[in-house]
Amino acid sequence: MDKIKCDCGHVNPEGTVLCEACGKPIEGNQHIDGNDHKKLLNMRYEGSARRSKTYTNSIVDKIWSFFSSVKVGVWLIVIALIASALGTIYPQAQYIPPEAISRDPAVYYEATYGLTGKIYYQLGFHELYSSWWYMILLALIGVSLVICSLDRYIPLRRALKKQKPKRHETFIKRQRFFSETDDVTKEEIKRVKENLKQQRYQISEENGHVLAEKGRFSRWGPYVNHIGLIIILIAALLRQTPLLFLDEYVWVREGEQTVIPGTDGEYYIENKKFILETYSEEDGEIYKKALEKQEEMVPKNFQTNAVIYKKKGEAVVGAEPELEVVKETEIRMNEPAKIGNGFTLYQAGYQLNEFHTMSFKVHRTDDKNQEALATFTVNMNDPESIYEFDDGLKVKIDQYYPEYELDNGEPRSVSKFPRNPAFVFLIYPPNETKPEVSFVGIGKNIDPTNENEYKLGIVDFDMRNVSGLTVRKDYTLPVFIVGALIFMIGVIQGMYWQHRRIWIHPKGKGVLLAAHTNKNWHALKQNIEKALANTSLNIVEDQQELDNDVSKQGGES
Repeated sequence: MDKIKCDCGHVNPEGTVLCEACGKPIEGNQHIDGNDHKKLLNMRYEGSARRSKTYTNSIVDKIWSFFSSVKVGVWLIVIALIASALGTIYPQAQYIPPEAISRDPAVYYEATYGLTGKIYYQLGFHELYSSWWYMILLALIGVSLVICSLDRYIPLRRALKKQKPKRHETFIKRQRFFSETDDVTKEEIKRVKENLKQQRYQISEENGHVLAEKGRFSRWGPYVNHIGLIIILIAALLRQTPLLFLDEYVWVREGEQTVIPGTDGEYYIENKKFILETYSEEDGEIYKKALEKQEEMVPKNFQTNAVIYKKKGEAVVGAEPELEVVKETEIRMNEPAKIGNGFTLYQAGYQLNEFHTMSFKVHRTDDKNQEALATFTVNMNDPESIYEFDDGLKVKIDQYYPEYELDNGEPRSVSKFPRNPAFVFLIYPPNETKPEVSFVGIGKNIDPTNENEYKLGIVDFDMRNVSGLTVRKDYTLPVFIVGALIFMIGVIQGMYWQHRRIWIHPKGKGVLLAAHTNKNWHALKQNIEKALANTSLNIVEDQQELDNDVSKQGGES
């Protein structure tokens, strides 16, 4: 690696624009920070040697230079924002409403949103935030943040750490704030230093050269921001690991016991009772007008009275697991229940009056008394396919429509939930192989041929409510919080403090005075005016206009 030795004796890394020790511009490198044809020096990174501006030959160098570009980082973030916005056009797959026509994405998006929904599903936008390309995009943003930070932080820290009070005269004269005074006494210099100390400047001296500095820590604000953002991105990636994040949905019917998804069969839940409370005019005058505008009831509270079980010991294949009660709990809207191992249950939805069982009888068509020859009960959620009786009669379920409706004359089921069940039965008379066809539903009993010997009728039915619960485990939330806090610390650090420096450079009987800050030049000038009060030192002038004139002349030549 080539080194650059300055006239002051300091050895600088290759690519240095301003000597790290005295600040003298390095000839031949001024184009790196755009200092050529300019009166003022670019002090953004103290003229330090950045890898991305120095080494550009190998593939590694080109990759480093590409990701160290702020423009590349901004474009990656813009692309991520656009992609994230696309993911909000329609609900993501895990947020398909419980009452939807179907929770199968292949059916739901096209049935609900038409052609655009179908395209949305086929492009994979229904699972956008867990897609491989979205994860790669987040990873690239993280890589850009890391490389951008390292490319700037390391040389900047080295340059600031090595800066000395004694600076080259060229460095002093090419600062934005500059003044020259021909005759200054030692007492005046001492008074200036005391005034600067009162303003909490740290004073360092070298052979009569003075550096007053404060707020250097504010220069690290952007890099603290980057650390916070990187932690947030890591948390986003960790959400794709089931060990740290889980978001599942389960339907639990009253009286039913089922395994809680995502717990590897360790936890079970039993729905003892579902309770729904709605607003009424009795709740107060404030609700009366609102209720008059509603065509349906407005839930005030819905909850599941549940028992949580945990599996004991190792499960035996083919045997029912042995369970022990963990807790009895009431899972209310906005009042989740924690069940252990980081799992939390949220009341997220419900289904009222879902059919549980339905009982039928078989009688002869010509029997006016409709005396039952056989009866059977169908479980709406797990119906048997064939029902056989002692006299040889047999009934087979040919078609089952949990939520029946006619679509252009064709029967179909709106959903998989038994809200309006209908059946197509095949009735096999004793010793017969040719069945009779019968259609049975609520308020419907149709014999397609009108020649059936046997007929089916509904005897009784049982209904129950269903609770929709979200099962969630999130160990990434603390990581998000830590990242957000670090990010805010960086924002405050860089926004409310500024790195201010004032150089006093003796020249004969007089002095050169220069100053620099990364922001808020007006406040820096006020500090200088207060420090120079009651002295003969000239107040600094803003040389920015002169710099603009030089730039124009350089551009015209």
